[in-house]
Amino acid sequence: MNALDLAIKKLMQDATRDLILPRYRNLAAGEIIEKAADDLVTVADREAEAMLAEGLAAIDPSLAIVGEEAAHADPALLDRLAGDCWIIDPIDGTHNFAQGQPPFGILIARAEGGLCQSGWIYDCLTGRFCLAHRGAGAFVDGERIRARTTGQQPPVAAISVIFLDEARRKAMKRHIAPHYSLVDTPRCAAEQYPRLALGENDVSFFERTLAWDHAAGTLWLNEAGGEIARGDGRPYRVDEWDQPGLIGAASPALWDDLAERLATLS
Repeated sequence: MNALDLAIKKLMQDATRDLILPRYRNLAAGEIIEKAADDLVTVADREAEAMLAEGLAAIDPSLAIVGEEAAHADPALLDRLAGDCWIIDPIDGTHNFAQGQPPFGILIARAEGGLCQSGWIYDCLTGRFCLAHRGAGAFVDGERIRARTTGQQPPVAAISVIFLDEARRKAMKRHIAPHYSLVDTPRCAAEQYPRLALGENDVSFFERTLAWDHAAGTLWLNEAGGEIARGDGRPYRVDEWDQPGLIGAASPALWDDLAERLATLS
């Protein structure tokens, strides 16, 4: 790991130790707020984001900062995603965290001109630290990794239907599900992306593609030799966060298969 990676890791560890874990299974009712239907925020999210933003500004003050909670309060901040910026998800998997269950983690990305250039994924409970820099491979706890499949037939698919409309949900279950062994999603991108590269899941489909959820993970999975892209093969851009649909897979062949099947639903 280089000096930047070490600084980011320490920042994530400090936020976890000082602000996140002290409130794990220790949140008062008033410290959990529903921002929208099935979308929670806690006091720990907000405090951790403030700490992470301050730390990232100290590391490189030339970059704008786009944090999930700050952008929720002021959507104009989303315009910064088209430029050079830090992107922060202070607690990815807030629903799990608020329920007092794993998994949850921290996601930080650095983007330039709409494309993620570096990404860091930290599991707050296990300390697993994933990182990637564009063109330099993907790493887990300092060890370079290559994406591997589960080897199972049918392939293992983690497909969330939470944000699909009813017609598309039914079509997904009718035309896609029979070709895969379905498993629950962890409701946490900081966990789902590692599952796709580390032999636990083969494919996944994401309907909602917010930048703080997907910037770091998309870069990391592609750098590991898996594949994640829009259904038409276009790469994920952080400034196109409002466009639906993202397919991830442990291998290009598995990606092609799921993309072809999903295309028939359009």
